[in-house]
Amino acid sequence: MTELRRKLYKRGSSFETTIPMPLLFALDKTKKHEVVFKYDKATHRWYIEFEELKEGKER
Repeated sequence: MTELRRKLYKRGSSFETTIPMPLLFALDKTKKHEVVFKYDKATHRWYIEFEELKEGKER
């Protein structure tokens, strides 16, 4: 099993971390993406998904 660990940084009143490059290898880096964090209550696990943003759709 591959394991990646990242520090959690305090930034103002919130916290943040970086997404490791090995997780981004399959993304087309010329396009914009949104990172989606999903939590499964039954297994107490977090999942990360990457969704490509459509043209003209920015947050």
